Amino acid sequence: MGIPSERIERLFALAREAVVDGEYDRSREYVALARRIAERNRCGVPTEFARKTCDDCDVYLRPGETSRVRLRPGRVVVRCRECGATARYPFE
Repeated sequence: MGIPSERIERLFALAREAVVDGEYDRSREYVALARRIAERNRCGVPTEFARKTCDDCDVYLRPGETSRVRLRPGRVVVRCRECGATARYPFE
């Protein structure tokens, strides 16, 4: 695991802590910075982190606080409470 991957993981941990503290703007900055590092180093954001962030407003998604999670036949539907964006992920 390289330095960019370690930084990305640390930034997502900081984003999670910022959401817990109610500081959504700080969380957005951490997520945006992590995505920028992933782009520059061509390493990509891990899937578990990509699904925990909103693609539209970059806020860290915490179920019940910043997002609404619903199960539908064959998929998980996640809606951001900050901007209203919807993401759907398949599951078995």
